[in-house]
Amino acid sequence: MITNTELEQKGNAFPSNVVSFRKDVDTLYFTTENDVALQITILRDGLLRFRYSTTGMFAKDFSYAITKHASIGYNQLDIEEKEDNYSITTTKIICEVSKKGLRVKIYDRADGTLINEDELGFHWEESYEFGGDIVKMSKVSHDGESYFGLGDKPGHLNLKGKRFENWVTDSYAYGKDTDPIYKTIPFYTGLHNKKAYGIFFDNTFRSYFDFAQERRFVTSFWAQGGEMNYYFIYGPKMTDVVEYYTDLTGKPDLPPLWALGFHQCKWSYYPESKVKEITSKFRELQIPCDAIYLDIDYMEGFRCFTWNKEYFPDPKRMVKELEADGFKTVAIIDPGIKIDKNYWVYKEGLENDYFCKRADGPYIKGKVWPGECYFPDFTNPKVREWWSGLFKELIEDIGVKGIWNDMNEPAVMEVPNKTFPHDVRHDYDANPCSHRKAHNIYGMQMARATYHGVKKFSHPKRPFVITRAAYSGTQRYTSTWTGDNIANWEHLWIANVQVQRLAMSGFSFAGSDIGGFAEQPHGELFTRWIQLATFHPFFRVHSSGDHGDQEPWTFDEDITDIVRKFIELRYQLLPYLYTAFWDYTEKGVPLIKSLVMFDQEDVNTHYRIDEFIFGDSILACPVIEPNAKGRRMYVPRENWYNYWTDELVKGGKEMWVDADIDSMPVFIKEGTIIPKYPVQQYVSEKKIEEITLEVYYKKGKEDSQFFEDAHDGYDYTKGRFCLRSFKLTGRKNQLIIQQHKEGSFESDCKNFKLKIHGLPFEIKTIQLDNETKSLEHLQVNGCLTMIIDENFSELDFNGENGEN
Repeated sequence: MITNTELEQKGNAFPSNVVSFRKDVDTLYFTTENDVALQITILRDGLLRFRYSTTGMFAKDFSYAITKHASIGYNQLDIEEKEDNYSITTTKIICEVSKKGLRVKIYDRADGTLINEDELGFHWEESYEFGGDIVKMSKVSHDGESYFGLGDKPGHLNLKGKRFENWVTDSYAYGKDTDPIYKTIPFYTGLHNKKAYGIFFDNTFRSYFDFAQERRFVTSFWAQGGEMNYYFIYGPKMTDVVEYYTDLTGKPDLPPLWALGFHQCKWSYYPESKVKEITSKFRELQIPCDAIYLDIDYMEGFRCFTWNKEYFPDPKRMVKELEADGFKTVAIIDPGIKIDKNYWVYKEGLENDYFCKRADGPYIKGKVWPGECYFPDFTNPKVREWWSGLFKELIEDIGVKGIWNDMNEPAVMEVPNKTFPHDVRHDYDANPCSHRKAHNIYGMQMARATYHGVKKFSHPKRPFVITRAAYSGTQRYTSTWTGDNIANWEHLWIANVQVQRLAMSGFSFAGSDIGGFAEQPHGELFTRWIQLATFHPFFRVHSSGDHGDQEPWTFDEDITDIVRKFIELRYQLLPYLYTAFWDYTEKGVPLIKSLVMFDQEDVNTHYRIDEFIFGDSILACPVIEPNAKGRRMYVPRENWYNYWTDELVKGGKEMWVDADIDSMPVFIKEGTIIPKYPVQQYVSEKKIEEITLEVYYKKGKEDSQFFEDAHDGYDYTKGRFCLRSFKLTGRKNQLIIQQHKEGSFESDCKNFKLKIHGLPFEIKTIQLDNETKSLEHLQVNGCLTMIIDENFSELDFNGENGEN
């Protein structure tokens, strides 16, 4: 027998006709006959927020993703009621809301191009199992439309034709297209008619995205609870979309410069003699390295915030000795707290009721590395404050410089779903909920608490934190890596895609376990991985001790020499990367740009995967196949200098590039000025009084920047930085370099060594700040070289007869 109740439970429900509308400053309210409410908030001229309610009432507005520092404000807002719709106009877009069913269309105001439109629009199913709604949104997927983003998904960069699940998951030895894995970043960028827009679905329940897989011309997203609450972001440039999203969800502070150096890690380096053996070998072989990591074996029985006194009898002395040799110590901390009545962290958590509980009262108990554990509720502000305070001994007293959060999905062993049961309860900052809602932000809130603790006890230095699990906005607190990968060529490809995807998802400070965490790479694979990771923001080797050694000298001497060469290149490029990082922290500009972000108007870039732009001006393309002597790659618009040969290549085409095992395709955009440090064994090993400026000639104009500060601490926030803006102007027989300086920081640098590449004329005269200089100042060592004072304003090189 089929009852009416059963019929009512089947299928989707939809908004009916609009019966009321009102405006409250920047927020518009629409209500339908069946009590569906739509709230549209105009945050910026190209940024709208859409919230839907099926009851006519909205829950308390709260989000872990949105930062209080987001830029808000618009220049124009006009609303016009028409026969069939309401038209909302800002300076950038026109948004039409249909009176029938609340379906939305959004147009570019400048030229009337349709950017995005609802298909079925908002609809829902009532969830009788858990209560609330399964909320859904479907939009038209236009012919030729492409999609990018969603964080660390290990598949093709272009999401078209794929479906994904967002549920933070411990995914040991995942493979290509494994889904879900460690992070939930429900934000994507759409590209249609050469115009880009973004959609951020701020819903922490288990969610799904379908990019025209089930139905060819429909893209949809839905969640198993919560609100249909999404932000529409209009570019029209992809970089603008990502910058606006990053501004909305939060930009990080500058990391200390050492955090951008090379890091060495393994599960696990112990005892102390082994740690010292590894660090001594780096210095003996003159392979630069800034950080050494301690995995779970440094603890007493895997108890967080303890030390195994047999392995590490005097950790404070050891950490101090490592620091004297240039190594910063980074220690792992997991969320599972061992159930042990004699363990002080456990006792404090128990006494203050800080651990997560099941719906009917008992604490959630799960097995992790220490055995049976309880887990702090990081969604409770009191718990976060307590957790932050636990770092005093590690950071302030012992001198550890960074903290590594792992297993924070949260991962639980020996249970089918790998995590907490759905009925676990969370405070959620005074918005009580089940684990269904809190799961995806658990790791983020652990990283947040860790960040504040490390920041407090590192002061006046900057904190360094790294996390495995994340939700949108986690980039405010921490760096990340891509989890437990495998030592094979497929994972080299995956690492490249994941770091690009994370950057276009607002999370630029990312890298992979170089060489693979599981299994063992051979020398060629390890070398190719080091080459790729040289151009990733986070640069760390990490491996499982179960599968052998994975230090730079593990393989033969030839491999060691090549690895050293690329790590040295990374240290030379630190000022360039640090400048790009400053741009990221100031404006949200991604540190890594896929080719489609660099030139979205070139359809050839929409499905390119391997090539990417590092910073603003370096084109990199890893070799991802064995036994390769080179590879074909796509060179985007502009002209590019081969970094190794200085050959000038015209962009907009695919070409073969030689790259034997000791090389990798790297190109520099013409007109660029790249600052480089001398090679150091660790950051601040040397007082750098001379910085090289690699100048790449261009007929035309190009701007470059170079940001400097103390490389740590917070003085840069008070104006004590030096931002140098270089303007290069190239003509047929003339090259002009102008410098403008901002900020009050006094650098150790006294001189610049200019190295000029690709100059098409013979220099006859040189003028430095209107003073004629002798040609004797020029040297020829493969390229033209000249040493000048770092405070110069203008330098002119003139060719024969002074012709322009």
